[in-house]
Amino acid sequence: MTSRMLRPVRTGRHAQPRSASFLKARLPLVTAAVVAAGLCAACGASTQTVGSASPASAGRSTQATDLATPSASASASASTEASPSASASPSASAGTTPGSSPTPSLARSSSAAPKPARTSAAPAPARIPGPGYDSSADAQKLIDAALSAAKADGRMVLLDFGANWCGNCKAADKVFAQSQTAAILGASYHLVKIDIGGNSSANSALLRKYSPSGGSYKMPVLIVVDSSGKVRTDTHATGNPALTAEGINAFLRKWAS
Repeated sequence: MTSRMLRPVRTGRHAQPRSASFLKARLPLVTAAVVAAGLCAACGASTQTVGSASPASAGRSTQATDLATPSASASASASTEASPSASASPSASAGTTPGSSPTPSLARSSSAAPKPARTSAAPAPARIPGPGYDSSADAQKLIDAALSAAKADGRMVLLDFGANWCGNCKAADKVFAQSQTAAILGASYHLVKIDIGGNSSANSALLRKYSPSGGSYKMPVLIVVDSSGKVRTDTHATGNPALTAEGINAFLRKWAS
């Protein structure tokens, strides 16, 4: 038989039983478990979900929120009162791009507005000579002055050939002095009165120049000429109008333009 050699048993402080070292290593864990169990028994089981706030803390949070709300509302209302124009015109603020100004559009609309037409003042009424005929006047000079004025203001020239002893001429003078007839004359004519009742050959020549048909003239002879001296109408050829306001006014209106 083969004999087995037995190892000698070591003696000393390190040769402790395995069970004693195992218990010594786990004693702190057991102690901690016992303490935790005792704390749970003393405090009771928790019914609160993990992550949720406790009722007391929730109440404090709600109260803090309620206290903060009035101040926020007050500041919001103060901000609204401080800027009424911004809240009153949201469309204007929304339609304006940063850096833009409404002034150019206002300037364009004002520049596009139609300008009123310029109206020139009406010329002053022409001077109307008094009744009768001045035998000493230079008739040609008076006609030239009237034609020059007609070129400047666009009026017609009315040549009145007559005599101081002529009854029809006096009747025409009375109508010329009436306000309505005088207004038509002043607005549309330069009146020149030429005496043909005397012995002035120069004035008789002027009559034949503007009324060349000749023959016997029935006074007054009324001849309308334009600014160039062209005859428009001659009552020696057409016959005199009625020597009344209606007759003479109609005659003057007809040849005024």
